[in-house]
Amino acid sequence: MVQDNRASWPRYFMDIAFLVAQRSTCLRRKVGAIAVLDRRILATGYNGAPSGVPHCLEVGCLRQQLGIPSGQRHEICRGIHAEQNVIIQAAVHGISLRGAEIFCTHQPCIICAKMLINCGVKKIWIAEGYPDQLSEKMLSEAGVELVVLPAGEGKESKVRPVEHSSCACGSSCSCGEGGKA
Repeated sequence: MVQDNRASWPRYFMDIAFLVAQRSTCLRRKVGAIAVLDRRILATGYNGAPSGVPHCLEVGCLRQQLGIPSGQRHEICRGIHAEQNVIIQAAVHGISLRGAEIFCTHQPCIICAKMLINCGVKKIWIAEGYPDQLSEKMLSEAGVELVVLPAGEGKESKVRPVEHSSCACGSSCSCGEGGKA
């Protein structure tokens, strides 16, 4: 009898997301994302500065220089998130993401979550959490399934709460829970 040692489809796509993350030019967190529909890759994205603009690797990280914690003040980052780049690449090539699944090395922030909801994404697979409970809440409210598939593991599970470490709720997130975590 022949044993099937092939990677599952979710593992295959998550591993590709980690490969995509290797193109990241972010100094703080390398993130990769891919959009998949019917087992076909529609678009890929990693975090980094817009095309034609110097990358953080060249000019440094303003958020790091200012001591801004993870999950806060996204507007002063010169980079575009991996999920945003997936959406942009799909749009540039005229590809709809309606009904697609996203495989991302990290949980989307609230900004990316809202964009993915409006694109009609139905499921998001993540390997690692991110300190943003509002993102989790909005994805749930919109009926977007969030599934955890840790790096290097074959088993997936429903999303688990992200552990917080320094915002108003006692962590560095923008959850709005005000100390209720």
